[in-house]
Amino acid sequence: MHFDLFYEISNPPFLERTEAQAYEDAITEITLADELGFRCAWLVEHHFMRHYSHSSKPDLILAALSQRTNAIRLGLGVIPMPLHHPVHIAERVATLDILSKGRIEVGIGRGFSPQEFQVFGKEMGASRNTVDESLEILRLSFNKKPVTFKGEHFQLTQTDILPQTVQTPHPPLWSAAVSPDSFPWVAKQKLGMLAGPFKPWLMTKHDIKHFLDAWESPEKPRIGMTLGIVCLPDRNRAKQVAKQALIWFYQELYKTTLPVLEKLYPSYEHFHELGRFREIMKLGINLTLLETFGLAVVGNPDDCIKQLKKYQAAGVTNMLLAVGAGGTQTEIVQESLRCIAEEVMPAFRSDAN
Repeated sequence: MHFDLFYEISNPPFLERTEAQAYEDAITEITLADELGFRCAWLVEHHFMRHYSHSSKPDLILAALSQRTNAIRLGLGVIPMPLHHPVHIAERVATLDILSKGRIEVGIGRGFSPQEFQVFGKEMGASRNTVDESLEILRLSFNKKPVTFKGEHFQLTQTDILPQTVQTPHPPLWSAAVSPDSFPWVAKQKLGMLAGPFKPWLMTKHDIKHFLDAWESPEKPRIGMTLGIVCLPDRNRAKQVAKQALIWFYQELYKTTLPVLEKLYPSYEHFHELGRFREIMKLGINLTLLETFGLAVVGNPDDCIKQLKKYQAAGVTNMLLAVGAGGTQTEIVQESLRCIAEEVMPAFRSDAN
């Protein structure tokens, strides 16, 4: 199982840092993670989420990281495709692939924020079909030939999309998956799957099985799982750090997602399966609840190894770790990164299994 990182570029008021410092902290942490041997650093694209996410242009941050790191891969996790023209997406991906010398990974998704769709003038109900067409155009751009495409939303005629990617045949492609029908769709498209942190682990574990049942490609399936983590030598200290940071992280996350679950926007009907979980979360989030539902891993290295093994056993190939969950001072995040790299990751290497 591989160890990746997941960043929202959060800036909660209680950290009392500037927005610029939040960026610098993330870049410093990812640069350290490069030295420590983490596989990939993923940055989200979110808009209008004060405090929770200031990563509205992740490609620019990744471009900076491409010049300050050497080995760690750099992930767009994920591009909300309905908000962008697919030609722009292809151009951004190829530019980053060149700058990083072939280290870019690409996650795609439909997006889940009603405000983003409203501000950018997009219809949430049409997002599924838009993603299908955008993904096809992105794949055509990897052929390094002029692209011709005729669809409901996009039409291209012998369009020379430049620059061109350097990875062969193309950067690894992933897709976010939340609703039940999205998991077999991702498998059919032969994409890596990115799950969490929206739903409790028992539900996600069931979704992973559906993904694996639908997987028909000879290539090994790739399954990513995102969750918050604090790993420190002292268990009690890890719990104390996580108590504020992880509760804040998930409270902010569900401020955005719960309205989607409740209003059941067109083509998002399957979110209703989260009903009971939604009601529990409304009563109040606490660390015990997050750990019980498999949304967080907290403790000393032995604790974390034990908890992470259950994800590996279910088929997860990539853990996307929100270390400190955006609500922890960078000195502690860096300490946790070292602890994970030195004490946890070795237990998941092939020769240790």
